This record gives sequence, structure tokens and C-alpha cells, in this order.
Amino acid sequence: MFEDVVAYIRHLFPGRESIPLHEPVFAGRERDYVLAAIDSTFVSSVGKFVEQFERMMRDYTGASYAVATVNGTSALHAALLVAGVRPGDEIITQSLTFVATANAITYCGAQPLFLDVDRDTLGLSPAALAAFLREHTEQTGEECRNKTTGRRISACVPMHSFGLPCRIAEISDLCQGHNLMLVEDAAESLGSTRHGRHTGTFGHLGVYSFNGNKTVTCGGGGAIVTGDEKFAAHAKHLTTTAKKPHPYRYEHDEVGFNYRMPNLNAALACAQLENLELFLAAKRRLAGQYQEFFRHRAAISFVVEPPECRANYWLNTVLLADSASRDLFLNEVCGAGIQTRPAWELLNRLKIYRHCQTDSLANANWLADRIVNLPSSVRL
Repeated sequence: MFEDVVAYIRHLFPGRESIPLHEPVFAGRERDYVLAAIDSTFVSSVGKFVEQFERMMRDYTGASYAVATVNGTSALHAALLVAGVRPGDEIITQSLTFVATANAITYCGAQPLFLDVDRDTLGLSPAALAAFLREHTEQTGEECRNKTTGRRISACVPMHSFGLPCRIAEISDLCQGHNLMLVEDAAESLGSTRHGRHTGTFGHLGVYSFNGNKTVTCGGGGAIVTGDEKFAAHAKHLTTTAKKPHPYRYEHDEVGFNYRMPNLNAALACAQLENLELFLAAKRRLAGQYQEFFRHRAAISFVVEPPECRANYWLNTVLLADSASRDLFLNEVCGAGIQTRPAWELLNRLKIYRHCQTDSLANANWLADRIVNLPSSVRL
């Protein structure tokens, strides 16, 4: 039934018996930089490449400050703490996201609250957010409270799914009007922009991931970006075990975390960032080829970047007619040695998060039955 899809993907990735969903490309100075880090003997969380990586992230995204972390989940956890999230709080996010989004909220002792997404961006819907805030919250002094639970809602964490920018400017306006801290989960969207501005820089804080399957990778790594000097200083302090600066004494003034990115990983990340625009151009060419192919394929639609956006197309995405068609597609294409996958299980369906409040999640449920991610590796 999907023989033409299998043939086309094999055409795009020739000479491969099995085709992964997304694999890293090391086409620059990765080896040189890693060896330089080894030769320096600074291989842990202190070294010149950590600082260089933070400078490169600032320069690329336009953020005023960047803090390197060991992975994207630790970046989000620390960012939420810096944003003032407290145990017992509720945090608005979306159910169509990787589990790390909700896990980081839970690490803070807070509870996720799942709202719907938009069908075109696959990210948090500002219309759903506005409706929830209007119908289910009240302002108590400078705090936003859930009228059902009485709990403080302290922050909102939208996620740019598969690298597609959500309507983050509208979400930012809603957060500002309801005293909510905005922490962007831009783990998948490095290089994506809306109105020329990088995802991750619209909120009070934003976070990125550099896991092995991301557009730019250092094996495992993350980053927090912010425009607030105090937030940046606190994030760096928290992620370095909250150790007070001193030449030799070890004093810690709050419960901190060993979340600092090692110099070895940072060396790899620096070399990868040098080729980011090359990677993005290649990924956008691939997305254009997929889009043209599926334009002529009935009952399968390719998800394109929203208007006035530039997506990094981290994972190319198609929508099938229904869940039965999706499963047939997955079975046939995966059976041919081509890795494809459905969307993540909606987080409100997981046993660990079934107790969390939601809205109707109409779009999220609709999308979860139809999404398939296609092989999206960089081809140089």
C-alpha cells in the first residue's frame, strides 16, 4: 500500500540497508576540538570549550546570557526553579510533548496542567490557553490561581514540537497578562524562528537539548538562555551545586545540582554549532523534497512550517487519515527497514500523569492518532 513511500525514502537515503530516524553528522572539527579538550586535561565541567559554547549560543540566538547544562531535561528543571516554581504549584503545558517536559515540572514538586495544541503548529494553542485562563483561573493579588484546585499557577511551558514554532508571541502576551512566568521548551527547535526571532528567546527563560538525535549534538547536553542577568547567574549557580565562589573552600548556600556540561561535550558542541547553518539548509532541502512528494500522495499530508516562521524541520512529519492508516503506514515502512514513529503517547494518558487536569485536548487527540515522523537526518 505504501510501496511508493518506501521507494522514495530509499531514494533520498541511498545505499542504506536500514534508515534511522535521525543520526548525527560529524563533518567539521569535532575530532580536533575533543582531542584539544583531552590534551588540556580539562575534561569535566571546567574548561574553555564550555565558555566558548555559551558564547556561541548567545551569539547565535541573540540571547543575552546562556548557561550550559548536561542535557535538556536538567536545563528545564533548573530554568523552572530559577523562574520561581515552588512545590505545590501548577504549571501549564501541553500533552503532545516528550515526557521530559512534564518530568522537569514534577522534579520541582509542581504538577503539570495539560492544555490543547494547534493542529498547524503542533504546539500549545494560545486560544486554548486564553480559554482556560478566562474560565478556570482568578487573580489573587499578583498570583494566578486555579479556581478548581486553589493552587497557584506559576508558569507556562509551551514546547515547539518537532522544531515547528508555536504561536509563542501570543502565548507570551497571555502569560504577561496573568502573571505567569514563561519558560520555553525549545529542546527540538534550535535554529527555528518566528518573525525572525529565535525560539527559546521569547520567554523569561528558554531551554535547548543537544541529545544524540538533535540537529546539533554533543552526545548529551543542554542550554538555558535568558535576557535576565539575575536569572542567568542563578541558573549557573544552581547547576554548579550552588557552590559559593572561593579559591578553595566548599560552601553551598542552597540545594544545587551537578548539571554543568562537561568540557568534552562542549568541545563537540562547539564544532557542531560551527556547521549549524549548513545542517539547517540541508534539513530544509529535505523537507522541501518530502513536501513535494506528498503533495501528490492522497490521504497523507506533510506538515509545513507556519506562516512567518522558519522551522528547522528537526523531524519531518506527516498526517495520515486516521489511526488505522497510521498503523498500516508504520508497520509497512518500519518493516522495510525505514525507521518511522508515531507521536509520543499523550502525557495525560500515562499512568503517572492521568491525575492531572486537562481541557478537551481535542486537537492533541486528533493529532496523536495521525502523526508519523519520517527519517530526517542531515544529508550533506
